[in-house]
Amino acid sequence: MHQKAKCFYEFGPFRLDPVERVLLTAGTRVALTPKAFETLLVLVENSGHILEKDDLLKQVWPDTFVEEGTLARNISTLRKALGDDPEGETYVETVPRRGYCFVAMVQQVPYEEPGASLATPVGQPITSEAEPRSFRRWVLAAGLLALFLVAAYVFWLRWPHLRAVRAGGTTLAVLPFENLSGEPAQQFFADGFSEEMITQLGGLDPNRLAVIAGTSATHSQGTVKDLREIGRELGAEYILAGSIRRDGDRVRITARLIRTEDGTHLWAKDYDRSVRDILVLQSEVAGTIAGEINLQLSPEKTARLAAAHPVDQDAYESYLQGRYFWNKRTAAGYAKAIEYFNDAIARDPKYAQAYSGLADAYTLLGSSPEAGMPRREAMPKAKAAALTALQLDDSLAEAHTSLAFEELHYEWNWAESEREFKTALQLNSNYATAHHWYAFWLMSRGRTDDALDQLSLAEKADPLSVIIKSDISQMLMYAGRYEQAVAAARRALDLDPNFPLAHLALGDAYAAQQKHLQAIAEYQKILATDNGYIWARAGLARSYALNGQRAEAEKLLQEILNGCGNRGSCPHEVAAIYGVLGEKEQEFAWFEKAYQIRDGGLIMMLNARVSGMGPHPDARYVDLMQRIESASSDGKLAGQSR
Repeated sequence: MHQKAKCFYEFGPFRLDPVERVLLTAGTRVALTPKAFETLLVLVENSGHILEKDDLLKQVWPDTFVEEGTLARNISTLRKALGDDPEGETYVETVPRRGYCFVAMVQQVPYEEPGASLATPVGQPITSEAEPRSFRRWVLAAGLLALFLVAAYVFWLRWPHLRAVRAGGTTLAVLPFENLSGEPAQQFFADGFSEEMITQLGGLDPNRLAVIAGTSATHSQGTVKDLREIGRELGAEYILAGSIRRDGDRVRITARLIRTEDGTHLWAKDYDRSVRDILVLQSEVAGTIAGEINLQLSPEKTARLAAAHPVDQDAYESYLQGRYFWNKRTAAGYAKAIEYFNDAIARDPKYAQAYSGLADAYTLLGSSPEAGMPRREAMPKAKAAALTALQLDDSLAEAHTSLAFEELHYEWNWAESEREFKTALQLNSNYATAHHWYAFWLMSRGRTDDALDQLSLAEKADPLSVIIKSDISQMLMYAGRYEQAVAAARRALDLDPNFPLAHLALGDAYAAQQKHLQAIAEYQKILATDNGYIWARAGLARSYALNGQRAEAEKLLQEILNGCGNRGSCPHEVAAIYGVLGEKEQEFAWFEKAYQIRDGGLIMMLNARVSGMGPHPDARYVDLMQRIESASSDGKLAGQSR
């Protein structure tokens, strides 16, 4: 905000350095938040003059909407740091109904005088001395300069969060807001508020602020870990934490921002609002945090925060319930999520986020072999919902991601899908799901290293996500890096030993290594709790066949055929079983069925194969790959365009 100053500012026992952005007293740094320092600097630069509150707000928080109370809290922080007498107001004087004035005498010490004492007045003449004395002064000045440089270097090492802000890389973790309602059934509301805060903060300034997603923060919920320890584990300079108490249509929220390096509470506030004002509250908190960590928001971002509007209470709750069930990653969960998202839309037809959630639910439901809805019905519904969300709000990274995944996984429209993924990441590069799903696009195009890079970014945005770690294992397996795939699956299971997709990934990695007994054991762990899990049954059938247990494999295959139909990835799984059984005619007949329903599993066959789990290339295989590659140009599934 400020040009490089040519001087220090001194008042009382303090020295303020505008370049290094530090306040010192007796050589010791005074701890100040970035915005408290900025407030002090503006006051000191205008010492002796009254600064109106509006002027201060504009100078300290340009292009950011903050309340007047934030300024008052900053002034209070400054007074405590300066040891200001509450009665005498030695440094900062409050001018009633107007603003503030820095009343202490301020002296300016040029940088060109490195040896100047704090007591030396500005402009004091330096008397000429004899040569030996002059030489000693030069030695003393050089020594002081060296000490200053060492101190600056130590400061640079000890205060990495300020270094990150100046370099443009700050990380904020949002811990789950604690449910103080006394009702476990209200946990979805607290978790949903946390997720929405992540979304709000993640889109503020993705180039400068990385926001760690909710599943990672949930890992820390209920623990007794020190916040500094949590910050180190998640790699975050700041943590947003708080609590929610729900009482009918009222909600009381306590939010606090903590600097993890030293545990300092930079900001805290209690809110008592109607549930219908929850979106306005989220925008308000996001704007305040942006100011506290020194983000310079664009006019568009500022306008977006200011444009937040009240929402129907029941619609908001239904949306949160929908996301809660969607995150379960089960066919039953997707079906339940669709009910809640549709209810939210019925109550508020202009609720863009609800349409985006509906698109995500239909997309994954249409990809699940256990789902009761045919893929050709679910996927067009997903696209329609995503397009509606974007018509209502084209800035939603979530909606662009939903549309991109449908175009990749169902329409095989490579160009449009990538365009939507890139748009989503431009809008919010903190959105883990966009990185996660874009990795599948890259892997399908044979760009293995780029796909793994995207998954690394997804994991960085959500370091404790079980589904991301499970899919990292799958991608490593596709890449032929089997030992790493096993390790990634085990890391996922360390987080959630009962997560079926992690066991599936581990089983597939073992199968790719020809470790059939270990693979069989992993698939059986899934079926012990969900005997209808078709992906696990298909994996088990393949491993039985490859282990010489043909009778068991054929029995499982028949059971799958009896309940399969044309749902999800079922035809692709059946084809793979026939392939390992050596029945090539049936294999390609089922691959043809998979092609007709646009089975998403086929896209991974384009440039990634797993030994023993797919067909050997022949004329039919080559023909199938060519048809998949050119599917988006045949016009049959062009659908709506934007």
